[in-house]
This record gives sequence, C-alpha cells and structure tokens, in this order.
Amino acid sequence: MAREQRNGSDGTELGRFLRAHRTRVTPEQAGLKAGPGLRRTPGLRREELATLAGVSIDYYTRLERGKESHPSPSVVDALARVLLLDEHAHEHLRDLAVCAARPIAAEPPTAPTSSVGPGVGLLLESLRPHPAVVVSRTMDLLAWNPGGLRLFVGMEQWPVEKRNVARWIFLNPGARTVFDHWDEQIRACVGRLRALAGTDPDAPDLVGLVDELLAESPEFVQLWDRYDVRAHTHGTKTFHIPDVGTLTLDYQSMQLEGFPGHRMVAHYAEPGTPDHDKMVLLDMVATGSDGPDAKLAEEQRN
Repeated sequence: MAREQRNGSDGTELGRFLRAHRTRVTPEQAGLKAGPGLRRTPGLRREELATLAGVSIDYYTRLERGKESHPSPSVVDALARVLLLDEHAHEHLRDLAVCAARPIAAEPPTAPTSSVGPGVGLLLESLRPHPAVVVSRTMDLLAWNPGGLRLFVGMEQWPVEKRNVARWIFLNPGARTVFDHWDEQIRACVGRLRALAGTDPDAPDLVGLVDELLAESPEFVQLWDRYDVRAHTHGTKTFHIPDVGTLTLDYQSMQLEGFPGHRMVAHYAEPGTPDHDKMVLLDMVATGSDGPDAKLAEEQRN
C-alpha cells in the first residue's frame, strides 16, 4: 500500500489529502460565484484553490502532484483556510507537510510492540463490570476484560492474531447489527487509520491491514478515498448484544504511557440506571455466569 503510493505516479500523502479535500469544497462555500455550464469535476478547480490561497497555479499543481514537498507554514495555513479544514484536519495537514519534506527511508520502520505488560491486565480486571479493551494504533485487540470482548459480538470466536476492530467492523457482517449508528463507527475507524497512514505510510502493522480492507470492503474503499482523519476519543455508543439486549454506554479512550500507540478504551454507565444493570449482566454473561433469574434477564433484554 504505502511505499508504492508514496513513490508512485499518484503523488504523496500530502498531495492526496489536498486533492481529496479540494473536491469536497464547492465554489459557493469558498465564496466564489458558480460559473455557467456544468463543471467536469466536483469541488474547486486547482486554479481556484491556488488563487484563493495566494499561491501560483503551477506551485499548487506541483504540490498536489508530489513534485513540490516543502510548503511553508503560511502556505499550509492558507490552504487549510480555503479547504475549510477543522482544527484536527488542519493539524494533520501540518504533519503531512513535515513528512513530505523528509527523505524516504531505505527500509520500512519496525512495527511497534504488541506487549501491554502485566499491570494492564490487572487494571482491566479491576474495571469490571465496566467493559474495557486495549488496542494498538492499528486497532489490534491486545487485551480485554470479559465485557470488553463481548461488545465485539462474534470476535471471541476469531483467532487471537486476527482480532482487530477495523477487520471486525468491516468484514464481519454481524457488526452492522451491533451498533445503532454503524456508519459513524466505520468513519471513525477509517479516520484513525488514515491519520496514521499520512504520517507513517510504510508502517508494517498498517500496510497489510489496509491492503486487506481495500481488497475486501467496498465501504472501506469509499471512506479511504475521502481522506477524513478525525477519530473519536470519547462519546456515547448504543450496542445491541445477544443475551443482554440494547444498552447505551459512554466511553473514554486513553493513551497508555510507555506503550506507543496503545490505547485503553473503557465504557461506563451511571449506577442505578437500566444501562448500568445491563452492563453488569454483560459482564456476567461474558464470564459464563448463570446470572440473574430468567425473569430479570428477560426484562433487561427488553
């Protein structure tokens, strides 16, 4: 995926990012009057973006095609303004500009460790009944407590080495039924991988996964081409879990210091609420407990 694209005829990650976002800004959004006739391509033309950003058309064209790789901070900021980038995407554009100026390494980088250490396992256990997992920067599932794994319905049947959230959400048909808003989940998933691909395109832990998803998931291909880079770090998700029913949980993602790229994602609910009761039931079901009596379990599923 990455090394061939970075050196290939389709330009650099910086150029692909600019091209993807240029096609999503209409002339009207940029403050231009739409001219007569149909436009052959969506969004802004190269010459329109260049003029609005205060750079020459030739310079911008070279930038987008990967022939120019040293844009100044002021040029980057001007492009972000015209492209209507939010703060997160603007910062990513700055990172891409820095990466574009770096020489290409002779060898791809080494994949980061997948070890999490014994203390993390103790933390996950202490969080019960709150479902929690630890994932790598490419969303490999590295550690979990019973409820955390159970949230990814069916993943417990996969070999440990194949347990990856992105693989599960795109290639497991049942994942669509787990979330109320599956489309939001897949956008956040792709956004995280896209951000990593922009700044570490040759990462061995990324290349194989992205190639697999590009080959097997049309939805992934479509979102990958949009070049969104926003990932969710906290919020609320509604799950539909067999034997438990529908439960809505808040979640928080936290970086694990000392383990680069590793995150702990913990879910929680307000004590005394039906969702908290179902969360407790989820933990019991996941550990094989007989759980509460059948009537209460049936009430919690409905």
